Amino acid sequence: MEETPQIIVRPTRPSDYRDTEFVIREAFWNHYSPACNEHYLAHVMRGCPDFVRELDYAAICGDRIVGNVVYLKSQLITDQGERQEVLSLGPIAVLPEYQGRGIGRMLIEETRGIARGLGFRAIFLCGDPDYYTRAGFVPAEQFGIRTAENNYFIALHACELYPGALAASSGRYYESPIYLVDEAAASEYDKAFPPKPVLRDTPTQRRFQQISAMQRKAEEA
Repeated sequence: MEETPQIIVRPTRPSDYRDTEFVIREAFWNHYSPACNEHYLAHVMRGCPDFVRELDYAAICGDRIVGNVVYLKSQLITDQGERQEVLSLGPIAVLPEYQGRGIGRMLIEETRGIARGLGFRAIFLCGDPDYYTRAGFVPAEQFGIRTAENNYFIALHACELYPGALAASSGRYYESPIYLVDEAAASEYDKAFPPKPVLRDTPTQRRFQQISAMQRKAEEA
């Protein structure tokens, strides 16, 4: 019986960019919304000043890229008015046929250690709590951290990179503005990829809508 090639995690190279965008597109297509724009987001992120090139990592199986993770610098503004630089994780993607093998966690664990070495205090992301609480993240609300709109949000998660990193960080989390994707530009960029059917009202899209609604104003806490 032929052995399955081992998964390795290594820094992404410029020559990998198109392949990683393909992976991201395959992973996100019709997942959170009809079609997707995450592959375009990765494309523009890599030319953004907030992009952290040292944390752009790929998962490889044999000679094939099967996963990718990227990060941007973002910030917290504490209730005392202090600005604290943090990381935003994402997109993170694994080809659908390789999901369920722990590849996403491998990418997170590898880059988490590097981020700590680079001096960052914490990583933030918005994602499904059913997954990310198993990957070392906790609700940001535990640290008194809200969205830029001052909402406690069930999908907003944080991972301290050293003990007590967020002990004095109660406040609002502001993502890099690059996450505000130009939908028209994303649609145009997608034309360079093979066409795929666009689906609406899928179970994962309904789940995303449910999670997105799970926010409450800080005053109601």
